[in-house]
Amino acid sequence: MRPGAAGLGVVEVGQKSELQKMAAGERYRGGDPEVVESCRQAGLWMMRFNAMMGATSAERRVVLAERLASVGDDVVVRPPFYVDHGSFITLEEGVFINLGCTILDVCPVSIGAYTRIGPGVQILTPEHPRDPVERRQDIEYGRPVSIGANVWLGGGAIVVPGVTIGDDAIIGAGAVVTRDVPAGATMVGSPARPR
Repeated sequence: MRPGAAGLGVVEVGQKSELQKMAAGERYRGGDPEVVESCRQAGLWMMRFNAMMGATSAERRVVLAERLASVGDDVVVRPPFYVDHGSFITLEEGVFINLGCTILDVCPVSIGAYTRIGPGVQILTPEHPRDPVERRQDIEYGRPVSIGANVWLGGGAIVVPGVTIGDDAIIGAGAVVTRDVPAGATMVGSPARPR
């Protein structure tokens, strides 16, 4: 046996922890102590980051790099910024995220270079079983979201679990992206459709 992450719980050798299952997009128990602790740590981190409204982008970038999986050069994230865990988010070079963005990252979220994200955008990876019995048993899972390079997500857009958005795409303000978006496409509405 070996200790779980952050010294929580014990996991059999060769067996995945609930946090590892979550990151892999497999079914996991949302109330598992390691998963709950990861969310708690993210909450403490958000309190620090969101108090940095008057800080420079460079100062905020240092704090982003403490929690996020990867933060490229010249990334700008304007607080407030909300995450589930933070540790599954990759921001490539030159990404700009405006006020009030929420990224629920129970599995990987990657955002390509020079992508622009408007205020109030939601990027969601969590899923819940359709079976009510499984939902009552605290079973959850997620599907990764991938956003290409040089994408523009307008204010208030929502990206649902499992979506891939190709390079150079434009997502209109308030659009709800429920399926993959080809490179260079412009999508508007709810559900988002080609313009």
